[in-house]
Amino acid sequence: MPTSSSPLAAMPGPMSVAPVARERLAAARVLVVGDVILDRYWFGTVDRISPEAPVPVLHAQRVEERLGGAANVAANVAGLCAHASLLCVVGTDEAGERLLALLSASRVEAHPHRDPSIATIVKLRVMARHQHLLRIDFEEPPAKEILRAALGQFEALIDTHQVLLLSDYAKGGLAHVEQMIAGARARGRPVMVDPKGVDWRRYRGATLITPNRKELRDVIGGWSSEAALHARVDTLRRDLSIGALLLTRSEEGMTLFDDRGTVHVPTEARDVFDVSGAGDTVIATMAAMVGAGVPLLEAVVHANRAAGVVVGKLGTVPVGYDELVAAHRVQA
Repeated sequence: MPTSSSPLAAMPGPMSVAPVARERLAAARVLVVGDVILDRYWFGTVDRISPEAPVPVLHAQRVEERLGGAANVAANVAGLCAHASLLCVVGTDEAGERLLALLSASRVEAHPHRDPSIATIVKLRVMARHQHLLRIDFEEPPAKEILRAALGQFEALIDTHQVLLLSDYAKGGLAHVEQMIAGARARGRPVMVDPKGVDWRRYRGATLITPNRKELRDVIGGWSSEAALHARVDTLRRDLSIGALLLTRSEEGMTLFDDRGTVHVPTEARDVFDVSGAGDTVIATMAAMVGAGVPLLEAVVHANRAAGVVVGKLGTVPVGYDELVAAHRVQA
């Protein structure tokens, strides 16, 4: 463990790993549970300012719809050729229908619970020449009765899956996260969590948690050195009985903390265009690889490589199996 205050001092470099066979990944079954979002994009041009108010006028020319939140996580799992099931809550509205259609097109086996009292979560982004002008969010928390029904279906689904992946976007879809973790661990299933908020006690007993730097800092406070970071993470893991923590560090790569020690994997991104969705790709790749029997540290290398691919894309776009294999060839 480094004691220097310089970033990432004395940490090991990346491991050399070979691509995982498509057939091996196809045998992995991952159950994703969490908050699903429909990402909508309005693309156009801005050539003038409105005479009604000092705001730009967008001439809308194209609309795109993509999977967001836990739906994007599931699409990333499926994109790597693993089997992805998604347990979620959506409204009985047009956005919910579009989201389910996109899931079907992405080869995700959806198990939706429809809540007529809410609108499906939509994030509308207004873009002009690749510049993000505005985001409008539509969201409401699901009804407690719907969430209890989803918990009942979870008990039936977990027996046929090898990995549980909890994608928390703090939208209310994971009200029963503690019971889900306990149920999965009682069956010997690894549990991976993409966390939100500052109270991580609800994730107690998880196998792996994957915060970014801000999310971790909000929970453990800032750190002045790598040694201080390691000490605080060790305390957090011990207090919450978390098997491992994978810290994603943007341009610095990612660091795995577990009982064997600490390993840092430098970033492999070549062109960073958009970091949105990178965290989804990381945890989805981890889940698919672990479900395929890949050791945890090797799975981190694959996830880091997949993240290097996805940040070169605009918006939340899954990484495909062939793209990940091509990234391996570049690094070989």
